[in-house]
Amino acid sequence: MLFDDTYKTLASPSEGLYRDRGSKFLAFGYSVSTTGEISEIIQKLKKEHPGANHHCYAWRLGVNGDSYRANDDGEPSGTAGKPIYNQILSAGITNTLIVVVRYFGGTLLGVSGLINAYRSAAADCLAKANITEKQITEIYRLEFPYDAMNAVMKTLKDYDLHQSKQKFELECELEFAVRKSEADEVISALNAITSVKTIWLRTD
Repeated sequence: MLFDDTYKTLASPSEGLYRDRGSKFLAFGYSVSTTGEISEIIQKLKKEHPGANHHCYAWRLGVNGDSYRANDDGEPSGTAGKPIYNQILSAGITNTLIVVVRYFGGTLLGVSGLINAYRSAAADCLAKANITEKQITEIYRLEFPYDAMNAVMKTLKDYDLHQSKQKFELECELEFAVRKSEADEVISALNAITSVKTIWLRTD
């Protein structure tokens, strides 16, 4: 289950294994945040397992898990990616990629056999995983004149907010992250400072 202020994902990479009638299904789980990162991992696994017959996967991104994909990589439609994805859903996690690498053992498993194999490999990977809960944060950019510096920095310090990408000139800019549940209060405090402009950038 995903909450308003937190989400669950893998704390570190995890591996699982399932065997059926000579075929071997190796599952690899990762915490990810972008599709670019996902592509890099999949290409890396293909290089590490060049003799595998299939590299099937599913991923789910976003604090609400509203971006996702399931890929059968040549297996019959719906027999690989979807069962993997359903295990991600069952675990209630997001920002997660699971790749199942199949080495064919010479015996056809049939549709039900494939579904069970990919589901079981993904389930084993997640059963062995360390799942962690992370806070949802909102990222903002602040724009303000130099003479508002003291008031801005005091407010950020009062709320113990992490800052990045600072530019302090006559017109200043910085970015900061704030826990979602505290965002409205922090933005109200900053907007109360004369000439300060807050711009929402993204949710992490």
